[in-house]
Amino acid sequence: MGKIYADVTSALEGLTFDGMTVMSGGFGLCGIPENLIAALRDSGVKGLTVISNNAGVDGFGLGQLLGTRQIAKMISSYVGENKEFERQYLAGELELEFNPQGTLAERIRAGGAGIPAFFTATGVGTLVAEGKEVRNFNGRDYVMETGLIADLSIVKAWKADERGNLAFRKTARNFNPMMATAGKVTVVEVEEIVPVGSLDPDHIHTPGVYVDRLIQTVSEKRIEQRTVRPHPEAAVARSEV
Repeated sequence: MGKIYADVTSALEGLTFDGMTVMSGGFGLCGIPENLIAALRDSGVKGLTVISNNAGVDGFGLGQLLGTRQIAKMISSYVGENKEFERQYLAGELELEFNPQGTLAERIRAGGAGIPAFFTATGVGTLVAEGKEVRNFNGRDYVMETGLIADLSIVKAWKADERGNLAFRKTARNFNPMMATAGKVTVVEVEEIVPVGSLDPDHIHTPGVYVDRLIQTVSEKRIEQRTVRPHPEAAVARSEV
């Protein structure tokens, strides 16, 4: 019960400091901790290193922290939806550490599992491998990648019980579960908090032992790219003109 906080501001109280490393869950705009991101923005903390698959979009998600110049470095695998990200990077105002997406996921998982480094064939012979140890196993070269941990992980889940056991819904179960394990402190925003025993143990994706603070929120859930097709009747009408 002591894990539940009244709002996002109190949930982050005492956890933020300049120059900290933050893991932020989500894929595109799906399953992002949008309310906790906004609370980080409002806290005024700066010089952040943010580990996230992507950087949101202009003006929303992590794009808010880019807009306020609170992020100094991104560790990501995809940044193509954010013009401000592109501008800051090309102007030399933002440091970027690019990772193949699977490598990024495994670096986070390794950090949460206490594995300091691992070898992967992905990126051998490319810019990804520059400055890293390359070792040959069974006649094939592999590049060494280090595990990632964060001072703070902010995570979005669907449901939680009062002890912090988490269940994710569909695509929102992306980077969130592994990031929950790789933060020195993990703060989770959820759509619903239920009594202990309400969640089927087989449907718990992240055990509550990894969750330090919990907050129930309402999310906007924006669509990153809305793609629609014409209604069939509209198509027929156009053909008759």
